[in-house]
Amino acid sequence: MKLTTRGHYSVKALLDLTLQPAYGPASVKAIAQRQDLPAPYLEKLLIELRRAGLVQSIRGVQGGYQLARSPASISLGQILEAVGESIDPLPRHSPDGSQAEDWVTFTVWNRLHRKLKESLYSISLEDLYFDARSWQAAQGEETSFVV
Repeated sequence: MKLTTRGHYSVKALLDLTLQPAYGPASVKAIAQRQDLPAPYLEKLLIELRRAGLVQSIRGVQGGYQLARSPASISLGQILEAVGESIDPLPRHSPDGSQAEDWVTFTVWNRLHRKLKESLYSISLEDLYFDARSWQAAQGEETSFVV
């Protein structure tokens, strides 16, 4: 599995939204500035995340994007899936039935894939938030939050 900028930026944006008081809305421009992301690209990702039901858009002067659910109920797997990240091993590979080694390799990769998928769906946005805050506290950094 390779985490592309799509996945990385999406996780950064949603972590940023966890910082909003009462998970209120934040503008694309504000998120992009805080996280050092290109705003046009971020807007496209947030639209995909909205379609997946992970964020909602709020219109108006005080509008922007906000989490659609609590951070505890949004998993890393859901975020990555929403923006089209793939964790599939050996895409379109089918083992050669005459070679036992091919089946063994195929089975090992499928087991690893299941474990990775379980892990990605068991890690919540809230978990990531607390991990980032713990690391930040250990580093003695200010309360500014850039993922």
